[in-house]
Amino acid sequence: MSKFRLAHLGLVLAALGFTAAAPVVGLAPAYAAETVRPEIGKPLVEAQHLMKSGKNKEALAKLRELDKISGKSANESYLIERTRAGAATGAGDYDTAAKSFEYLISSGKLPASEKAQVSEGLISIYMHAGDLNKANAAIERQLKEHDDPKLRAYLMQNYYKQGNIKALENELHAAEKNGRLSEDQLGMLANIQLKKNDKAGYVNTIEKLAANYPKAQYWNDLLNRVQGKPGFSGRLAVDVYRLKLANNLMKKPSEFMEMAQLVLQAGAPAEALKVIDKGYKAGALGTGPDAARHQRLKDLAEKNLAEQNKTLAATEAQLRKDGDNDGLADLGYALVQSGQADKGLKMMQAASKAGDLKHPEDVKLHLGEAYAVAGKKQQAINTFKSVGGDDGAADLARYFIMAINKPISG
Repeated sequence: MSKFRLAHLGLVLAALGFTAAAPVVGLAPAYAAETVRPEIGKPLVEAQHLMKSGKNKEALAKLRELDKISGKSANESYLIERTRAGAATGAGDYDTAAKSFEYLISSGKLPASEKAQVSEGLISIYMHAGDLNKANAAIERQLKEHDDPKLRAYLMQNYYKQGNIKALENELHAAEKNGRLSEDQLGMLANIQLKKNDKAGYVNTIEKLAANYPKAQYWNDLLNRVQGKPGFSGRLAVDVYRLKLANNLMKKPSEFMEMAQLVLQAGAPAEALKVIDKGYKAGALGTGPDAARHQRLKDLAEKNLAEQNKTLAATEAQLRKDGDNDGLADLGYALVQSGQADKGLKMMQAASKAGDLKHPEDVKLHLGEAYAVAGKKQQAINTFKSVGGDDGAADLARYFIMAINKPISG
């Protein structure tokens, strides 16, 4: 049992009028005034003195003598069980303690101010004893009377330990609706899904972690996993890299090199130069045995950009003549990356409305990316929301929205 639960149980016992280590005589003043026969009262006080001396097992033995007396009043039984609860807890006899706590809860004699505390004490006892089924039942009873986020957290921890993914998912769904979805709770669900090889569920949970608790570890996992989803198109590898770059997740020289090459192939040399420059500034490029190779790639990007600028008008005219809207969309994106945002966006917007696109969802995804590059966040979000399909474009569009709304925190 955690230190918190141990401490909490001590507070519950104190609320009852004693602690396991130092009980006091004269329990439950509200009921002590009621008649208690000498044959009950004397052993009860003796048991309390034994508890005060730390002799909890002896106190339990003394209380068992009272069990032999018949005809006890409700008040006498209540005081006995109230004392027994403390003695049994102090002695580590959690089975006996649990029975006493259950009696107190069902007796109807507990003041309203104590009932919730005693119920939590019972939950603590069950959890300490490892009886998670009874702990869960007690938690659920308590939650019906009062919704307590702390108890719900215990319930989820227990479901996690039991591997009860369905119950955990139900609790997480309820917590999400009420805005109480914690990072630890999502982590529990992700671990269970991973163990059960529920790949789709795991990616969904990691997506929620990245969206609500943006950290490098979640984003890296999400972007690596999404590429393994059935039907994910290799065309979108460059867009995965764009998300990594936007979230400052790229660290290796090979990542900067591969992204720059993919961007060059996509006809966006200005973007390639930005990627390469970031690699140099990060110290990933320009050093080591491959420094010359890094420089050659940079030279190639600069050459391609110069050539693109030189032939821009002719290229655009030829694309329009051919009715190549895919090519116009690519050229528009390249223009946005090179600083000609207005012209590039206008070109992409027109192309995205064409009915002859090879991959219309890709074009909308890239238009959203272009809006983001141009600093037009709301237009980017609106465009990303329109991206559909089942080849990964819609997933990446959703991730771009996440990155815009809640940037990575480190």
